[in-house]
Amino acid sequence: MEYGMPFLMETDTLEECARLCSHLGLDFIELNMNFPQCQLPELQADRLRRIMDQEHLYFTVHLDENLNVCDFNPKVRQAYLETAVETIELAKAIGAPVINMHLAKGIYLTLPGRKEYLFKRYEEEYRKHIAEFGEMCRDAVGDTAIHMAVENTEGFMEHEKRALELLLQQPCFGLTLDIGHSHAAGNVDIPFYQTNEDRLIHMHGHDARGKNCHLAFGDGEIDLEERLSMAEKAGARVVLETKTIEALTKTVAWIRK
Repeated sequence: MEYGMPFLMETDTLEECARLCSHLGLDFIELNMNFPQCQLPELQADRLRRIMDQEHLYFTVHLDENLNVCDFNPKVRQAYLETAVETIELAKAIGAPVINMHLAKGIYLTLPGRKEYLFKRYEEEYRKHIAEFGEMCRDAVGDTAIHMAVENTEGFMEHEKRALELLLQQPCFGLTLDIGHSHAAGNVDIPFYQTNEDRLIHMHGHDARGKNCHLAFGDGEIDLEERLSMAEKAGARVVLETKTIEALTKTVAWIRK
């Protein structure tokens, strides 16, 4: 099974992050497009290929968590769609196998006794944009081996599960299981992942205690061996998604034990 690391705030440059990845004996780095160092203008394919050759690793990509391909504002939505397509083109150029993404929850209104999400209230339009995004990614990916992997965060709502089912109609889409997020949400998404176990292609691995996530392996209460076995069975790669070098180093030691 292949293990990787996220781009860390403590590593100021891609080159520094890659040296750490190589030193720890990991296989890949997940570029997080929330960081200024990981914006598309900074991610020239020649530079990334040079790093890959020097440090004997590869990259996956985590799209900006603000990415909202269903925004009701067409100009905003178009900017996000273009970002996704340009990221797919980068992935082609460097052989990145996975582009990880969140489903944007969108805006909600606080009503008496409940929250009403606009994507749920206007689900027909939401589903239309989701379907268009899925088709766009299918066409952009073409016959390459790139997969778009949708990650769980706080527990998928029912309208989000229906949207996911639309995306999974496209063969280029799969699922990322974030085991810490799942634990913090009471593992409410696990039945969905079990139903779609053949679409699990990526895992974010970190320990958690209650709702406190991104702990080093062994510092929380997750049954890590069970979750890693799930990844191995699916053939999924695992990002050791701690947020500090210290926690990452401890996690690597845990998996090497």
